[in-house]
Amino acid sequence: MTREEARNILASMTKGDSLLRHARSVELVMEAYGKHFGEDPEEWAITGMLHDADYEAYPEEHPNRIVSMLREMGEEKIAHAISAHYTKWGVEYETKLDKALLACDELTGFTIACCQVRPESIEGLSAKSVKKKLKQKSFAAKVERDEIEAGVALLGVDLTEHIEFIIKVLEENRKELNL
Repeated sequence: MTREEARNILASMTKGDSLLRHARSVELVMEAYGKHFGEDPEEWAITGMLHDADYEAYPEEHPNRIVSMLREMGEEKIAHAISAHYTKWGVEYETKLDKALLACDELTGFTIACCQVRPESIEGLSAKSVKKKLKQKSFAAKVERDEIEAGVALLGVDLTEHIEFIIKVLEENRKELNL
């Protein structure tokens, strides 16, 4: 699958600016991690882009719609990672791709939420500041902190370094992401 094909799939199911920005931000972070780990950055980017593609159009069926579509297209590795991006679904974590998507999804969205409450947005945002907000249960209350912890543990990365990695990628793309 090409990134263009993935964009067409995303556009067919997702219209909201917020969810499209989330898809793009996770795409960018996953692409960077793919490069970092010596994996296929295109495959990782597409996984990040499509992980919530069916959420807006089919919230009750998420992620089954996108997973089925990807499986029909022969994209089993991407489909499996997307089927596993929430621990409570009970899907096995088989690959680094599976673990990275879990580790990046919620935390990338959370980091953007941190930017949105700061007058300077992402400029000067530190891992320490993000970690402080993580401890504040009322901030971005829908973000499940246990999902972030599980992802970081499965991926085997240090939380501070992981947050710094995400911030760096977001900062490099701040204009496009409007941060």
